[in-house]
Amino acid sequence: MLLYFAANWRKPYQSWSAISRPPFFTALALWPKGDGWGGGGQFLSRDCIELNHRQLEMKLADGFDLPNWLSLKPFGDRPGWGEDDPIWSSRLLREGWKLTAYPEKTKDDYGARVWIEYDPPITWEKAHPRWPKKYHLRMRIMGIKERDGTWYIIEHSILGEKGYTGAIGRSEWADWSSDGALLFAQSGCLYRLRPTKGQFGPIEESKQIANFNNLAFSRVEPIEYSQSWPPARSKPSRKQTRR
Repeated sequence: MLLYFAANWRKPYQSWSAISRPPFFTALALWPKGDGWGGGGQFLSRDCIELNHRQLEMKLADGFDLPNWLSLKPFGDRPGWGEDDPIWSSRLLREGWKLTAYPEKTKDDYGARVWIEYDPPITWEKAHPRWPKKYHLRMRIMGIKERDGTWYIIEHSILGEKGYTGAIGRSEWADWSSDGALLFAQSGCLYRLRPTKGQFGPIEESKQIANFNNLAFSRVEPIEYSQSWPPARSKPSRKQTRR
């Protein structure tokens, strides 16, 4: 299941949050929002979600219902405010990232090549799943809104023992895979760097595993399963519980 925020800035909703069954975006539940503040949310479990809407925006649009097994509550202390935060930070913390640096000041110039530059950059780090004392993945958010570029200016790198630094540079996303490899997205491609005998080599040894640059959008009609809620998860029997 996917909980997402979207907007077309047209009536009747302007913007909204919805739940769908990937890879389709057909809404099974839809909450009108109307502006660009907040929106979206997160699954706390398969049967419980937090919606990042203000109190008066928690009502489903006409024609939509939630299944009995799915519960809904507001996100955080001030739901429906902020932009990417606090959703982004909450997701990072849940996935094992730690905030290690936050700007003491910003350079704001809306006519410059970069609108807002952070000093120091917003910095997050995530320990390696197998060797947490040996390697960390670092993400540095340098600024916001680059002219003819990305909204967030982000750099990633690996920090390791004995001075090892695997600088990925400008990149859209990076994380550790479950098997201990590094995955990162850069310039429309997905890359993987596998460790050898517990050691990472240079970033230049990364292998491209997907190239998305030639993809084009095409409308695909949703199939039957994507237009209905999945069934409630069955509860284990007493015999299964005793085991």
